[in-house]
Amino acid sequence: MDQWKLGRLTLTWLDGGVTHMDGGAMFGVVPKPLWSKKYAVNELNQIELRTEPILLQGFGKNILIESGIGNGKLSEKQKRNYGVHQESVIEESLEEIGISAADIDIILMTHMHFDHASGLTKREEGEIRPVFENAVIYTSETEWEELKNPNIRSRNTYWEENWKPIEHQVETFNESFEPISGIKMIHTGGHSDGHSIIEIQTEGTVLYHLGDIMPTHAHKNPLWVLAYDDYPMTSIYEKQKWIKPETWYFFYHDAVYRAVKWDAGGKIIESIPRQKK
Repeated sequence: MDQWKLGRLTLTWLDGGVTHMDGGAMFGVVPKPLWSKKYAVNELNQIELRTEPILLQGFGKNILIESGIGNGKLSEKQKRNYGVHQESVIEESLEEIGISAADIDIILMTHMHFDHASGLTKREEGEIRPVFENAVIYTSETEWEELKNPNIRSRNTYWEENWKPIEHQVETFNESFEPISGIKMIHTGGHSDGHSIIEIQTEGTVLYHLGDIMPTHAHKNPLWVLAYDDYPMTSIYEKQKWIKPETWYFFYHDAVYRAVKWDAGGKIIESIPRQKK
């Protein structure tokens, strides 16, 4: 597992699985000759997208960002369609660093699409149960309401088995919310109507997780938005607002970098590479 220490803060990327999604869908109207220079693509026109939750330690709590794709939750057809070559082994990852799923105090969900939320629950003894039984799970009120009442488009990614077993653990917010001092969730919309980003302040440094409005470093250009985005113009606006020079950004999906910092011209000036197994 990759770890990054920043002052008192330690970020650990857990093994939450991997997908391979259609490159054209992930870059929308951007021509392949452009985006393929920025991010590798395979012979099926798929790009590798990790689904690796980030454990935050240093704020007095064990805090998890996102939850992975779960284990035993996907059918063989879904695994094929989403290019899932490996599923989550989050509980084993936690054991490697000396804690368990029961030790997770807080989970921050930028949104509740299946590739972010499937790891919240698991099949056990014929039932679907919470994985992190002692955690408070935060997501925006808008996201939570659509999750429970999906429309004709979103019902393909909002699955009842990912939210019903954990609804007693969920707390929601509207515009912004600090689950703990130094960490803020901010509702942006864009990728989904209820999508949020995460801002972390530690010892004078500010870093961001922009969720799926910037799922990889190759999506830095504000106009490079996903065909999966429900509100692409909102994604563009929010990227213009939140992507800043000389600022750290870290990722859940990126197969190349864990975190990057750009200069004013868009050149990467510092990075934390992903250590490939």
